[in-house]
Amino acid sequence: MMDRMKKELENGGAVVLPTETVYGLFAKALDEKAVEHVYQLKRRPKDKALNLNIASLEAIEFFSKNQPTYLKRLVEAFLPGPLTIILEANDRVPYWVNSGLKTVGFRMPSHPITLDLIRETGPLIGPSANISGHVSGIVFKDILKDFDQEVLGLEDDAFLTGQDSTILDLSGDKVKILRQGAITREDILAELPDIPFEKV
Repeated sequence: MMDRMKKELENGGAVVLPTETVYGLFAKALDEKAVEHVYQLKRRPKDKALNLNIASLEAIEFFSKNQPTYLKRLVEAFLPGPLTIILEANDRVPYWVNSGLKTVGFRMPSHPITLDLIRETGPLIGPSANISGHVSGIVFKDILKDFDQEVLGLEDDAFLTGQDSTILDLSGDKVKILRQGAITREDILAELPDIPFEKV
């Protein structure tokens, strides 16, 4: 199955894979046609930017600029895991991934098979495996029904929490939580007490 999904990704297809939160619909981020295919499958508006799913700190640094000094400690403390990190994008990030924005999000999901596929074929996009505007995909058979059985996938409902990742914006002088998910402000401060959160 791993080889089939790897081949599907390499050929510009999309695959449904578990993360630690919900299922994602993954495709090669640097392949414009593959990304377009995901937008069509999800019926997702084109101005809704996508994250880069990566497997290392080096990959985050490769696609971003002006990284804060604490980035390495943050990654070591919480990734792989349910945290999306927003940084300034550099010119290696194609416009079809981040909709031409100055920033880009990074995810490093902790499901071992998904992480291995990202490591071997990445970077990948991996928005939630659902029709845009619908509830995030957490039941595998419902996802396949949504996409008319069109996509390959790996079923592992037991690994999912159903809780969103926390989105942490590091692109400005102060750190902002854009979406509260599994990892809290308190969790982050416990590991990095000097992180410059904006006042709440």
